[in-house]
Amino acid sequence: MDAKHGIQSAAKKRMYTHVVMFKLKDRKDIDFVADTLRSMNGRIPELKSLEVGINDIESERNYDLVIITRFASQDDYLLYAEHEYHVNEVLAKIKDLRESSAVVDFAGQDQ
Repeated sequence: MDAKHGIQSAAKKRMYTHVVMFKLKDRKDIDFVADTLRSMNGRIPELKSLEVGINDIESERNYDLVIITRFASQDDYLLYAEHEYHVNEVLAKIKDLRESSAVVDFAGQDQ
């Protein structure tokens, strides 16, 4: 917040988006992983929106599923990343099911 003018900086006005794509060791686990990711909805106050998508085109280069999460700020994302539910109930359950993952984090659309 600009104290002189009472204006928020542009970075503070932008939603912060966290995208993770997962390639699983075994696709039979895809529904369990998707449901586990969706279980965060409503349990982490900083999490403003959550979308999980399951890949429907088989290709060697495609990932199996993606989660797209949005936050009011980068600071809120950082709180989410360390939140007990995210760490203990989600990451702990899916960590060993992943073959690999790729992440993109960015400040995006205006609020």
